[in-house]
Amino acid sequence: MLTDHVFIITGASSGIGAATAIEAARRGMDVVLSARRPDRLDEVAVRVRDAGRRAATVAGSVTDPGMSDRLLDTAQGAFGRFDFVFANAGYGLGKTVLDTSEAELRELFEVNFFAGVDLLRRAARRLIEQKRPGHLLMCSSCLSKFTVPRSGVYSATKAAQNYICRAMRLELREHNIEVASVHPIGTETEFSQASALRRGEEKRRANTPRLFMQSPERVARAVVRCLERPKPEVWTSWTMRTVSGLVTMAPRTGEFFINAGKRKH
Repeated sequence: MLTDHVFIITGASSGIGAATAIEAARRGMDVVLSARRPDRLDEVAVRVRDAGRRAATVAGSVTDPGMSDRLLDTAQGAFGRFDFVFANAGYGLGKTVLDTSEAELRELFEVNFFAGVDLLRRAARRLIEQKRPGHLLMCSSCLSKFTVPRSGVYSATKAAQNYICRAMRLELREHNIEVASVHPIGTETEFSQASALRRGEEKRRANTPRLFMQSPERVARAVVRCLERPKPEVWTSWTMRTVSGLVTMAPRTGEFFINAGKRKH
């Protein structure tokens, strides 16, 4: 049962984070929401309360000094506990490795990887100290298993998330703490628009097949199901999961199809 549990979610002002917060509220959970835009956070908090649950908000970047402790302290101060943590905040870049500046590379890892790892580590330490079970998640990507041109640095951050989660899952099992990585395919959110702006484009390139696009609500439902029935990885597309496995097993074959796709556009 998930009723009355407390869920901390970063990147919660839109997209997967907002959808997960609303789904969590519908399933009886209280939430702590974090993102950079306080007005958007407040809008999501209203929807949570409309669903009959409580919401607390913490505005700021996940890379702000002390943000992880602020989130955990807010949960414990407002609700007396936390049970689940979803390190969802992140962004894409869409540049070749050579075109990515040193500053861009480091910023992407700071936001996508280091901030999330910091939050999960601090959350795990508190749960262990309090001798309480919990569930920790990070929003990785299908591109954690393979990459495509102009996504190398982004894929590297997502692969790092995946392996950290797998290691933490094994290391924290004795403490009854579950850990999972979430692997969405292309998702119709502001994420793709923001990534396009970062690479100087007016809008996302419309070359992702509809087969590999989905709604944030679909990801949210999968995340909540994982809280009920824990698993190492959360996938929302069996097609993409199969593709990622095949590309991992046969890299040259994967490159052939990736290059063939490039020639079509």
